[in-house]
Amino acid sequence: MSATLEKIGFGGGCHWCTEAVFQQVVGVKLVEQGYIASTGKYSGYSEAIIAHFNPKEISIARLIEIHLHTHQSTSNHSMREKYRSAIYYFDKNAKDKASETILNLQPDFEEEIITKVLPFAMFDASREEIRDYYLKGPYRPFCRSFIHPKLNLLRKRFF
Repeated sequence: MSATLEKIGFGGGCHWCTEAVFQQVVGVKLVEQGYIASTGKYSGYSEAIIAHFNPKEISIARLIEIHLHTHQSTSNHSMREKYRSAIYYFDKNAKDKASETILNLQPDFEEEIITKVLPFAMFDASREEIRDYYLKGPYRPFCRSFIHPKLNLLRKRFF
């Protein structure tokens, strides 16, 4: 009997980086890379992923903790429209858990976490050629410069 999967969206940095991080997490069964739009002033698409996970193997709080620590969740830099720091929820329970987890994790950070908790509205998948970017070429210069440090942090802090 297969477990029922839940899903949560994450945006923050480049979707190649976010995809690579969550592809390494035990309990995450599928990572969809692309662009997510929310509602209101966040209705424009931003690079993001949808993580489908087994809540019996990993909690949503742990996934959010990984997300906050593997991108610049306290930096309101000039590229935030393209790389929105966000957690996209699909139901009220996930919304509440995301807000609670951010509050609980704030003491881990010197600066204020700017990550938004937003309703999921739409998803546009990346074109096939750039999906599984890290898995298809982990020794590319981009991967060595940007993804490897995030994966090293993931291994040190979470595994």
